[in-house]
Amino acid sequence: MSPRSGPTARQRRLGTELRKMREHAGMTVARAGEELGADRTRISNMEAGRLGMSEERVRTLAAIYSCADQACVDALAAMAVERVHGWWEEYRGKLPAGALDLAELEHHAVNLRTMQPMHIPGLLQTEDYARAVFATAVPDLTAAEHRRRLSHRLKRRDVLDRDNPPQCTFLVHEAALRMRFGGAKVARGQLEYLLEASERDNVTVRVIPFAAGGFPGAGASVLYAAGPVPQLDTVQLDVATGVALVDAETLVANYREVLDRTQGLSLSPEDTRDFVRDIAQQL
Repeated sequence: MSPRSGPTARQRRLGTELRKMREHAGMTVARAGEELGADRTRISNMEAGRLGMSEERVRTLAAIYSCADQACVDALAAMAVERVHGWWEEYRGKLPAGALDLAELEHHAVNLRTMQPMHIPGLLQTEDYARAVFATAVPDLTAAEHRRRLSHRLKRRDVLDRDNPPQCTFLVHEAALRMRFGGAKVARGQLEYLLEASERDNVTVRVIPFAAGGFPGAGASVLYAAGPVPQLDTVQLDVATGVALVDAETLVANYREVLDRTQGLSLSPEDTRDFVRDIAQQL
């Protein structure tokens, strides 16, 4: 099998976890290759996500590495077995790879928790609001780019309607509620849509009011996507250059603490709905 030229974030993550497993066992790439009956280049390609993996191969490597965490092994084996050609693939080569990685991450997450200081979360945006947000992009988007990004963002919302959707917690700062992207009418429609979404069984919206003062991570958006086991949790960050995915254990733990502390400053879901209604009435 020829190596992939452009593995997806999920394929790279599977390889990363296998590398961590090998390193935890104190085994070199060369030794792993000997145990598997393969050369070191093959092991390296597996760990880079450039080679397809089977459930049997994952379990064989786990046995070679003496991994006793059966839940983690089962989760990695499931990642190898699952062959999802998601809706986002139609955008490959048309949108930045990070946008596709984000859609794939949301699709596979067990639950999602995100913090948004200045925007309504993408999964809860109306078409008019999203259109207005993309109109502020730098550099300016062409008409075709604008249409593709808008279409992609709206399709992401479908994850909330599927069978067995992820449980989602959205931490939204008061600043995001008061930003009038598209003008007062668009902003009011967005807040009404946010209130409707907050009534879903799998959606919790909590507002961080100005009165809460400062909070960690105020300058950036953070999405915490929980995997089937904690070792597969992933953090997605919106940065100036695009989308960044973080999976290093210490960094993931730090972002989890940031979200825990920020959520502690937020209003309850019930008080949040009253708060949003008050702002919508002022528009």
